[in-house]
Amino acid sequence: MEREEIDIFLAGAGPAGLIAAATFAAEGFRVLVADPGPKPGPAGRGDLRSTAFLRPAQALFERIGLWPALAPLATPLDGLRIVDLAGEPPTVRTERLFAQASAGPLGWNFMNDSLRGAVLAHLERQPGVEIAWGCGFAALVNRSTEVLIRLTDGRRLRARLAVAADGRASPMRDAAGIELSVTRYGQKALAFAVSHPVPHDRISTELYLDGGPFTMVPLPDAGGVPASAVVWMNPGPRATELAALPPEPFAAEATRRSGGLLGPLELLTERALWPVVSQRARALTSGRVALIAEAAHVLPPIGAQGLNTSVMDIAALAQSMAGQPDPGAAAVLARFEASRSRDIAARAIAIDLFNRVTRSPDRLAQELRQIGLKLVHDVAPIRRGLIRAGMGPPGQDA
Repeated sequence: MEREEIDIFLAGAGPAGLIAAATFAAEGFRVLVADPGPKPGPAGRGDLRSTAFLRPAQALFERIGLWPALAPLATPLDGLRIVDLAGEPPTVRTERLFAQASAGPLGWNFMNDSLRGAVLAHLERQPGVEIAWGCGFAALVNRSTEVLIRLTDGRRLRARLAVAADGRASPMRDAAGIELSVTRYGQKALAFAVSHPVPHDRISTELYLDGGPFTMVPLPDAGGVPASAVVWMNPGPRATELAALPPEPFAAEATRRSGGLLGPLELLTERALWPVVSQRARALTSGRVALIAEAAHVLPPIGAQGLNTSVMDIAALAQSMAGQPDPGAAAVLARFEASRSRDIAARAIAIDLFNRVTRSPDRLAQELRQIGLKLVHDVAPIRRGLIRAGMGPPGQDA
């Protein structure tokens, strides 16, 4: 069977994979994306999670012509409120607001399935992109001048670069021989959406008690009532117990855990449950294979760092290959590895530490959490530095 020739093969058509395809196509490369799953159905029936994109991600979307398709789906986020709770029922001890009003929103929130649908519709209008649904990555041969790909349907490809965006259990990463470092916390996260009588005022709220944060991110109104997407982290057994509750008792527990800040919460969706881990590839490249997104790193859902870190990967890889005839050349991938490895390691370490402190029931850890919150907000240079760090590494062209 004769091999098809393309510039870039991309494994995985989740949000990160589709955004990567749009970015590489905007650089003029021919891209083929393969995903073993079926083509997504109507929005609202798939991923119950939401993603808050920060300003660097929005700048990338503007540059590649994707933002006009996304903007109508976005809920602007004007700030991040951090709330430290204590006692039973939980009540507010300390709260601080992180915002840059003069610079516009800190970010924009999207439901993941709506986001994926909009990016997919954009890609279907791009002549340089093909998406093969129901067809996964099977094997590769890494050569000095090309990478040979075999798909699960027997299709054979010859590409100059192969990019793994195929998730935390990435088959392509394994085939490239790249090992992982994994930290397990014994936590699980619940994702769902709620309505509430108190307006969110376009402010995302992270509430800390023990077990992990309870995060409420603004969504468009639901039937004229304010609504938010929630990610709630707990020890695994407690999260499983909560997931099994009927809707009304579950909503009562969520209201209690939120400290009642937005009033009684009413469950709007089903609940998704997944394990919380920290996972990092020991290298981002091997030969002509590059790792991005969850194939490269998985972080606990804190501070909107997950998919935003993935977008930084995409922007860095695109920047490294810009103007280069060969996107998989050794110099291109060396620039990518150098530009991302240190930042990913720093974020993984910081979020690991933050998660350990914020989930601890230990009284000393809780006091340190309260003191730290006041320090990072009330000392202006530290506050500005924290906001900059959350937005991306210095010089990152997103």
